[in-house]
Amino acid sequence: MKRSDYLILSAAFISFLLSVYLWFNNQQREGLYVGIWVPSILAAGAYIKQIYK
Repeated sequence: MKRSDYLILSAAFISFLLSVYLWFNNQQREGLYVGIWVPSILAAGAYIKQIYK
């Protein structure tokens, strides 16, 4: 795995953790919004990876 792969996975994982944190701190709407970022970050990373192949 390249450094860029770790960066993309780290960003997605941090987004997931932030989403869980918001959800359990009575900010469900914000938690759902941030939770939507996870698949978006992973999809964008896969797309960018395909472009530069």
